[in-house]
Amino acid sequence: MAQHRSVVLNKRLIVISGIAIVVVSIGVGFAAHRRAALPSTTGESSIQAEQPVDEAADLESKNEFLQAREVYQKILNDHPDYKDIEKVQKQLEDLNMRILFSALETPQTTLYEVVAGDSLKKVAKQFNTTIDFLKKSNGLASDTIRIGRRLRIWKGVFSIFIDKSQNSLILKSDNEVLKVYRVATGKNNSTPVGNFKIVDKLENPTWFKSGAIVPPNSPENALGTRWLGFDIPGYGIHGTIDSQSIGQQTTEGCVRMLNEDVEGLYTILPVGAQVTITD
Repeated sequence: MAQHRSVVLNKRLIVISGIAIVVVSIGVGFAAHRRAALPSTTGESSIQAEQPVDEAADLESKNEFLQAREVYQKILNDHPDYKDIEKVQKQLEDLNMRILFSALETPQTTLYEVVAGDSLKKVAKQFNTTIDFLKKSNGLASDTIRIGRRLRIWKGVFSIFIDKSQNSLILKSDNEVLKVYRVATGKNNSTPVGNFKIVDKLENPTWFKSGAIVPPNSPENALGTRWLGFDIPGYGIHGTIDSQSIGQQTTEGCVRMLNEDVEGLYTILPVGAQVTITD
C-alpha cells in the first residue's frame, strides 16, 4: 500500500495514493495510451505481468484476499502498460469490496466486544459507521446483538472524490482507493464544486419535483432507490431509473449512480462523510 498521497488528473488517468486508476467510461484506457507511447516495451511488460496476474487469481480462489490484493496493486504499479490493466483494476476493486463486506480481519479492522447496554445503533455511533455496514460485515440477520459478541469494526474513514470531467466517483478509506464508479453529473456545469458532507440518507426516497410528488418505487421516480444528501440544499448522490445516462453530464446538478452502486455506498457511508467535487 502506498504511503504517500497524490492526485493527477487528465482525460485518461487518475492516480491516487500512488495507484493508477483507469477510468473506463472515457473509452480509451491508460493502457492503450501507454502502448502507443512505448510500443517497444509493451510486449515485455505484458509477459512479465502474466505470472503475477495468475498468482493473484490463484490466491483469490483460495480466499487469501489480502495477499491477492497486494499482488494486484503491485501489477498496477509495476506494469501500467499491461494489455489487460483495466481488467486488473476491476479485479482489485471487486476484491476490495469483498474484503470490506466480509468478516476478514485486516489492518483496517478491529474487534469490539458487546457489553451490557449496547445496541447496534450505539456501536455504530461510537465507531462512526452504519448499522447496515455492521450487520453486513458481521453476518447479522437482525438488529439484536448479545453480550459478549465480538463485532468486526472497520476503522478507516470513508470519503468520496468526484471528478466531473471524468464522470467518475472514487470511494476511499483513509488514503486507500477502494473502488471507482461511473456516474452522471450536472449538465451546463450545474454540479457544485467544493468540499461537502453527507447530512441525510433516505431509502426509497420520495421525489418532490415541481408540481408533483412522485412516490418511492414509481417508474417515474428519478431518484432511484437511495438518496445521500449534501450540506447544500437540493444536491446529493442518488440512484436512477435511466441507466443509459451514466457517464454523461445530464442531471440537474446531482450526482447520479446505478441503483446497485448507490445502495452499496449507502450501506458504507455514515452521515458526516466527506465529499470532494472537482471540475
